[in-house]
Amino acid sequence: MSDSITITGNITEPERRETNGGVAVTTFRLARTERRYDREKSTWADGVTSWFTVSVFRTLADHAYRSLHRGDRVIVHGRLRLREWDTGTKKGVSAEVEAEAIGPDLLWGTTTFVRDGSGGGGNAASMNSGDEEWASSGSDEAWKAPMSSDAGSSSRRGAEASAEDDAETVEVPF
Repeated sequence: MSDSITITGNITEPERRETNGGVAVTTFRLARTERRYDREKSTWADGVTSWFTVSVFRTLADHAYRSLHRGDRVIVHGRLRLREWDTGTKKGVSAEVEAEAIGPDLLWGTTTFVRDGSGGGGNAASMNSGDEEWASSGSDEAWKAPMSSDAGSSSRRGAEASAEDDAETVEVPF
């Protein structure tokens, strides 16, 4: 069974290793606990906790290993695989996710995004193929400067942008 899934939850400490072929792999467990509001008691109650084993490969594996820590609340999107197991005395099913995207759950805090300088992990040849004329026209210089305080009420940074900001560190609202 292979389906797409998006889940949120708290994670265990990520572990990094490499395959025999040198491919980076980061794995961690993600706990997702159902919460329900008990109207009779006027309190929130924990429901069933589901555990997922999350595997991440290549560049995303390196980024996840450097960014994530035990207890972090994250959003994971990827392919779900249910695997049956049998130890001889016990049988069960484990839920495994091969992650395609991981990010912090901003319901619980804020974050700062730091680009790795490699162009976002994409294939440089396909990104510069010229097929996307709308994306390549114009100057990039306007995007490198911090937003000014007169940028309007939709500006999240406004006058708060400091001289310490550079083109490699960007505050991201997601």
